[in-house]
Amino acid sequence: MQERIQTRLTELRDEYAAGQKVMAELQNRQAELQQTLLRISGAIQVLEEMLPGADSATAGPPESPSVS
Repeated sequence: MQERIQTRLTELRDEYAAGQKVMAELQNRQAELQQTLLRISGAIQVLEEMLPGADSATAGPPESPSVS
């Protein structure tokens, strides 16, 4: 019985470590994506301001979703 418990404990620890690794990768990907969206937003704003007759009330990057 104790051997089965030890085996299951090892399996769960391995799964937990794998989950932490995936979580870290996803957090890194999220940060990269946020930076990319920020750059695109800036480029949109610059190009809209370069258009003749650009209205500052309607020009601007699209609404960005809230990130928690």
